[in-house]
Amino acid sequence: MSVVVAEPVELAVSGMTCAACATRVERKLNRMAGVRASVNYATQRAIVHLPPGMAPGDAVAEVRRAGYDARVRHRAEDDHAAHTAAVADLRRRLVVAAVLAVPLGNLSISLALVPSLRFPGWDVLCALLAAPVVAYSAWPFHRAAARTLRHGSASMDTLVSLGVLASFGWAVWSLVAGASGPGYWLGFGATAAGADAIYLDVAAGVTTFLLAGRYFETRSRRSAVGLLTALGRLAAKDARVLRDGVETPVPAVELRVGDRFVVKPGEALPADGVVVDGASAVDTATVTGEPVPVDVGPGDRVVGGTVAVAGRIVVRATEVGANTQLARMSALAEQAAQRKADVQRVVDRVCAVFVPVVLVLSALTLAGWLVTGHGARDAFTAAVAVLIIACPCALGLATPTALMVGVARAASLGVLVKGPEALEATRAVDTVVLDKTGTVTTGRMAVVAVVGFGADEADVLRWAGAVEAASEHPVAAAVVAVADGPLPPVVGFRALVGAGARGEVDGVPVVVGTPVLLAELGVAVPGAALDWLAGIGTATGVLVARGDAVVGGIAVRDEVRPSAAAAVRRLHDLGLRTVLLTGDRWSAARAVADEVGVREVLAEVRPADKAAAVRDLRERGHRVAMVGDGVNDGPALAAADLGMALARGSDVAAQAADVVIVRDDLHAVPDAVVLANRTLAVIRGNLWWAFGYNAAALPLAAFGLLNPLVAGAAMALSSVLVVTNSLRLRGVLARRPGDR
Repeated sequence: MSVVVAEPVELAVSGMTCAACATRVERKLNRMAGVRASVNYATQRAIVHLPPGMAPGDAVAEVRRAGYDARVRHRAEDDHAAHTAAVADLRRRLVVAAVLAVPLGNLSISLALVPSLRFPGWDVLCALLAAPVVAYSAWPFHRAAARTLRHGSASMDTLVSLGVLASFGWAVWSLVAGASGPGYWLGFGATAAGADAIYLDVAAGVTTFLLAGRYFETRSRRSAVGLLTALGRLAAKDARVLRDGVETPVPAVELRVGDRFVVKPGEALPADGVVVDGASAVDTATVTGEPVPVDVGPGDRVVGGTVAVAGRIVVRATEVGANTQLARMSALAEQAAQRKADVQRVVDRVCAVFVPVVLVLSALTLAGWLVTGHGARDAFTAAVAVLIIACPCALGLATPTALMVGVARAASLGVLVKGPEALEATRAVDTVVLDKTGTVTTGRMAVVAVVGFGADEADVLRWAGAVEAASEHPVAAAVVAVADGPLPPVVGFRALVGAGARGEVDGVPVVVGTPVLLAELGVAVPGAALDWLAGIGTATGVLVARGDAVVGGIAVRDEVRPSAAAAVRRLHDLGLRTVLLTGDRWSAARAVADEVGVREVLAEVRPADKAAAVRDLRERGHRVAMVGDGVNDGPALAAADLGMALARGSDVAAQAADVVIVRDDLHAVPDAVVLANRTLAVIRGNLWWAFGYNAAALPLAAFGLLNPLVAGAAMALSSVLVVTNSLRLRGVLARRPGDR
């Protein structure tokens, strides 16, 4: 029996220090009856679907029982403050560690190597220098290790804490007992005997390196998370509402649909709306990725978060608050980054068992060295190196950081990716199916010819306009725009998706649509009407039937998008096959395909058949991306491996799609493919490094070939390298075709 769940609750989880922690919290939450949860280590958040009757506080309490802390997340500003505080705390501890570790290392090593330099109490001085590092600077590791141990589990911090405490304890024992050994390999040769007589420099050095890695990792992760919330910060905080001709400043959150607000040069629009007065150039780069400002005037739609460059405009608000395009973009980007790619689920399972395996391996290393006759010092050195080198942080960060940056970069390019599976599907695509009207073409149609078959042309437009006034199709808008005078009301309107529309006008049934539709409805199509359709060239023609007779025809034409031909060329350069799919006539479709360079055409295809055409391509072994904008494209978008919808199209298309294109530019399609390829390449590189690092380092440590100090530096570097490599995605497509 399926469980009904409420809206998801987002929790900010603190105390997680590695992917194993995130896996533990997720497992704990999912054990609650009726709960589905996904925890992301990189974003430090959890998405929790609660069953009816369960309060968010129950989930928070469960996280705390797992040994971590949590709160219901409400605002991005809270996240930023928490990240800032965490970075500041790590910075303070790192400064203390570095200030003490440097003189400690120089002093302890020089005195260990040159006994003649030793002075009374030198060993006590070294211990005093090391103690604050081990106690204060390394406290986050000890605290996290103790928390997990109280709950009968272990984490990366368990390995670090044990390694640091063991190093410090062994050093103190060495000072008291005076034990010494032959030294060990540092990667460039063996140290002299006696150089490891004290281990304090190792305890302090490992703490410093690991803190430095944690500090830079946290700071970099804040940058990656900040990319996701940057969209939300673009929204204007205030609005200048026009009331009785007077401009009244109000907070943007108080705007209501229908309010008229004024935007002056240099100001950001506080909401979506329609320009009712004035003219301006609007910079949309921050929201749509368009490099060139767009001129707007009365009747043009504008988007909140864009900036007026020149000219004062008055805008009537159509969407405010969370319903604006900018707010939806921000929410969608964050939700996408929270969801997990398939490869991340595998990594999570590995990390969940990694720490216990390392603890066992460290114990076996210690036992193995002792059993084979080696001294306790050598056995201890190898066991500590295993503890310190084996950290799953890099594994845990490899996928989510790249996804965060990739999704955020896509949003800045005007491409909204709904989840990591969309990125994975984009990379696998080999065929791109393009809808014609509103996708390859602008969708802004104009009537170019009207003909009457036994009726006056003005009446043909009047009857057709009355029916089409209730439709949202681009052809309908073009017909209504040229129909003269007030239109009569329509009764029983019905949109026949992809074929036309029908209704009663003045008590008589009127149908506007294709010859196929009229024939299905029992209306005979005369030869003159078919001849007229054949002679209108690249225009799109519809017939108008009144009663049981065809009374006229209307021809409309729209322009090909300026970016279409170049975008299609880029798709071909990427090795992708292109197909134009449309319900329009074959001749009109072929003309458009030739103009933009699409090689294959499927024309005169009805909506249900569009989905069937996409399924047919998939059954033939192709991975298909469908790009569309209208209601009639919804089934095809859902049937494709990857659905890509234009945001200016219908809500049905946007909901059915995996990717929503905000830019009014088809270059967004190849941009999405390029970005997906680069993002997944970065993920693969991160995982290869993370797995390869552990695979190579653990045997070296177990066989005594790796100093714990070098092990700590390498472990810290691996996490920083993974995050830094992911942040490189911010520069993908910094220059795109069409940029000036």
